[in-house]
Amino acid sequence: MGDETSAGSDGSLKETVGPYGIWSMALRSEDPARRGELIEAAAELEELGFGAVWLGGSSTVRHAAPLIEATSHLTVATGIQSIWEYEAAETAARFVELDQARPGRFLLGLGVSHAKLTDQYHRPYSAMVAYLDELDAAGVPAGRRVLAALGPKMLKLSRDRAAGSHPYLVTPEHTARAREILGDAPLLAPETKVVLDTDPDSARAKARGYLAFYLGLPNYTNSLRQFGFTDDDFADGGSDRLVDALFAWGDDDRIRERIEAFHTAGADHVALQVVHDQPRDLLPRAAWRRLAELLR
Repeated sequence: MGDETSAGSDGSLKETVGPYGIWSMALRSEDPARRGELIEAAAELEELGFGAVWLGGSSTVRHAAPLIEATSHLTVATGIQSIWEYEAAETAARFVELDQARPGRFLLGLGVSHAKLTDQYHRPYSAMVAYLDELDAAGVPAGRRVLAALGPKMLKLSRDRAAGSHPYLVTPEHTARAREILGDAPLLAPETKVVLDTDPDSARAKARGYLAFYLGLPNYTNSLRQFGFTDDDFADGGSDRLVDALFAWGDDDRIRERIEAFHTAGADHVALQVVHDQPRDLLPRAAWRRLAELLR
């Protein structure tokens, strides 16, 4: 499929993933001893009404398969698989195998990662195009993949060669611009972070503890600069202005309003990541239940 051919996203994908999903690194694990815990959590998220779970970190098909097998209709997506870490041929083979067993349940999220995180980083846009070419040749449908797109070129590629985009660490203002580039049909599923804390000092402290790592990655800071943020906002773990733009925190009404700002800006689906000061592999199931309740 050439770049000029629009893949778009049919209505069924948007309906399947619904308005809300959960993004979590803790749902991705290589430890067999945690399998039961993970599939139990996925089953509960389905019961709570979330339409999709996004497996954080550089996850891949094998991380999604157990959660798909344990649920009946939940979409399981990678959020996001690095094209440098997993070969296209292997990804395609695993995708086809899983899709034949559980049709339409897996959504392949792909990204180019960051120069600081891999020594393979080179001409990322061209590398993504080549990766998509291999997936096409191996029979992976464009309508079952999304791209982690921040800038206009990758957003256009998300429109033309995938079902849409799953941007990470963005604001509603980015969502509005992304929707303009994508047009109406493609899926737009931004990730946003939620801190279930009403105290401004402790909520922002938790946010900064999480945000500091990402502020060392130029792909993110360069994107944020396009929306008026400066070096002063990136210092010391992030200014109040930056934290408040990237995290939903406070009481239920404030959190709900911040999440809904993405839908108002043009998002079809918002992937919610609970941020806390506990170990990263902890499944924040009580927080997920509270989110489900406040979004009803």
